Amino acid sequence: MEKSYVFYQGQIVEENQVKVSIRSKALNYGLGCFEGIRAYWDEEKQQLYGFALKEHYERLLNSCKTLNMNIPYTVEELCQWTVEVLKKNKCKTTTYIRPLVYKGSEELSPSLFDKDDRIVIYTQPLGSYMGKDVLKVAVSSWRRISDTMLPPRTKATGGYLNSALASFEAVGNGFDEAIFLTNQGFVCEGAAENIFLVKNGKLITPPVSDDILEGITRAVVIELAEKELGMEVVERSVSRTELYNADEVFFSGTAMEVTGVVEVDRRTVADGQEGKVCKELKALFDGLTKGNNPKYAHLCTPVY
Repeated sequence: MEKSYVFYQGQIVEENQVKVSIRSKALNYGLGCFEGIRAYWDEEKQQLYGFALKEHYERLLNSCKTLNMNIPYTVEELCQWTVEVLKKNKCKTTTYIRPLVYKGSEELSPSLFDKDDRIVIYTQPLGSYMGKDVLKVAVSSWRRISDTMLPPRTKATGGYLNSALASFEAVGNGFDEAIFLTNQGFVCEGAAENIFLVKNGKLITPPVSDDILEGITRAVVIELAEKELGMEVVERSVSRTELYNADEVFFSGTAMEVTGVVEVDRRTVADGQEGKVCKELKALFDGLTKGNNPKYAHLCTPVY
């Protein structure tokens, strides 16, 4: 087995050299935040492209600010370290990148005042996240955490227990994924992905004020819909039953990419097939992640 390398505290080291104490606040209280990034491999070009590195690291630093965590690196430095880790691991397949910032302190209290902030960046191969082209989903009985509880926009590690509970319920009941409602009863997002619906030629998605993660892929999908498909995009609160009567429903996310939803709460969405808009956006998204669309080349960082 080849050695795996990670970025840790200012240097690239073998993964097995990084240890987390059982007393760490990251383990005991979930005091950390993270990002999920993809790098796409183009076999023809023999090139790996880090996708939207800058945008993801800007969001990571915003998460750190909210959680009173401080790491001594700029967005540009984090992007460069990521490229170096990908090179060191000789990644030549589509790869998932996980930057993780956490409180390494072993003191007992769940305090965010401790200064022992650490960062690690690791990689792993990742193809299709769900292994399916379309999904059957259900609205969860668990409500989404809110901005006044544990802000969803921070991608805090502890917040993903909320996601895990919703997915556990959905999969246990025979579905592929869960959909959260806000505490006000509006559609929020999937367990780990943003949600869109198409109705009467408009692309509709919940607003950031409805406790969603401000998704990087979500922003790209909105831009593609407006600029490439000429669609009107509406960000507004969405009622649960709107999903049942939508012309299309689909998810977006770094891991999920663009994936159609054909059933919600055992109700078939439209004709039960992946919708036209979803197909078009998926094709556009797949094309730009490997630097094949000059208009979006700024989102792709070549590694080799």
